Amino acid sequence: MAGHASKEIDSSALWGGKISPFSTSYGKMMMWFFLVSDALTFSGLLVAYGFTRHACLDAWPIGEETFNSMPFLGHGYPLLYVALMTFILIVSSVTMVLAVEAGHRMDRKGVTKWLIATIIGGFFFVGSQAWEWSHFIHGSEFGKVELTDGSQAIVKGHFGEIENFKVLEAGKHHKKGDVITEDLLHEFHHAVVAGNVENGIITLHDGSKAKVNKKADHGMTLVVKKDGGTHKVGDVIPESKACDMYYEAINSGTPNRVVYGADLQQNEYGPQQYGQFFFFITGFHGFHVFSGVIINIIILMGVISGTYHKRGHYEMIEKTGLYWHFVDLVWVFVFTFFYLV
Repeated sequence: MAGHASKEIDSSALWGGKISPFSTSYGKMMMWFFLVSDALTFSGLLVAYGFTRHACLDAWPIGEETFNSMPFLGHGYPLLYVALMTFILIVSSVTMVLAVEAGHRMDRKGVTKWLIATIIGGFFFVGSQAWEWSHFIHGSEFGKVELTDGSQAIVKGHFGEIENFKVLEAGKHHKKGDVITEDLLHEFHHAVVAGNVENGIITLHDGSKAKVNKKADHGMTLVVKKDGGTHKVGDVIPESKACDMYYEAINSGTPNRVVYGADLQQNEYGPQQYGQFFFFITGFHGFHVFSGVIINIIILMGVISGTYHKRGHYEMIEKTGLYWHFVDLVWVFVFTFFYLV
């Protein structure tokens, strides 16, 4: 069998390390390394979310029921505001592409214009996420109720408007006969959680007692999210029974039988882990968006001062653009897994 001699490759054909084999700069290469590592972090979070959700599938909240509010318009708009946030963020990716394209043409005015548009879109998204967090933390009008058998259920339906509180017994700040018309829902929630409501009489923060004048609820049903002695996860209690069971819990005088909103310990929407994942994943992404906005502002200052024009290129816009597109892409996955699926 004939032997084969190895052929020595001329050193001029080898990469000597002086030029990038991918025709890209060191800065862009490092940005890609960072984005790949960050993508793995988000992937781990979403995989953990998926496993946790699968473990308690029946009790897990439904996105369109949890996020159904619009600023200034109230409830009844399932996922509409989240969809608007997503649309604005995607549009900001388009404006970033236009900023990069303007940079290739050395058009400083074009870069400035489209970068400002990108920053506005980022601020809108961060502000919207802050509003969504506030709504999520404060919760719905009904909250989650613990029934007499120990099961827990969320409440669906139309919450009757609280018209006023009429003071029956004076306290530190209110006199007998006073009619209170401000901050009614917050005061009502605080009293319910503390167990200070009994037979329609509420004890206010100053110790006064008042009658709650409230319109009737409509279409109320209870959906069980935690097993009890009688009711199991997924059971739907119809309106004919739901109203009596709900107000029995409110008027029982027992603290914490009704939970409003969410924190890291408990939430009205479903299992405890749901609120924890919501705060961590959307908060981690929101931090990325906010960081991107700050970076874009710093880059914009350099554009306006002519720093990159003097260098003869706008590669810095490309590098921050990679980060911004990554943030937008991650939100598409978060939106899909957290809100839609």
